[in-house]
Amino acid sequence: MKYLITLLITTFSISFASAQCDITADVCQKNISDEYLSDGQHYRTLLLTDQVAEFNATLYGGTTYRVSACSGTQDGNLLFRVYDKERNLIFRNVEHSNAPYWDFQLESSMDVIIEAELDPIAGNSGCAVMLIGFKR
Repeated sequence: MKYLITLLITTFSISFASAQCDITADVCQKNISDEYLSDGQHYRTLLLTDQVAEFNATLYGGTTYRVSACSGTQDGNLLFRVYDKERNLIFRNVEHSNAPYWDFQLESSMDVIIEAELDPIAGNSGCAVMLIGFKR
């Protein structure tokens, strides 16, 4: 009986987390406007306040990108930083009032690391979603 209850709670928690991430992805998608085309990936993870998620991407030179980062149902709940592969800081949204997205263009292709964490003011846990789009 304990096993069945544990299984039901785990299944419910996974379903709830998945639904929460779907809602957050919809909020995040609004920041990828019609002038940008999604790369087709939804970078997602469930975070606690003291955790940092890491996403890796390869971006191509000559392309204008938009990185959109969301948690919860409103913008500004997710802090994110973009680094090159040597961990040199390229951008952090905390310096821009927790902006939910960043537009930039690269002159040459590069691998980037995007770190994301919850804004401590926003809550104790939540789904973090990152979307990357490129200009049409």
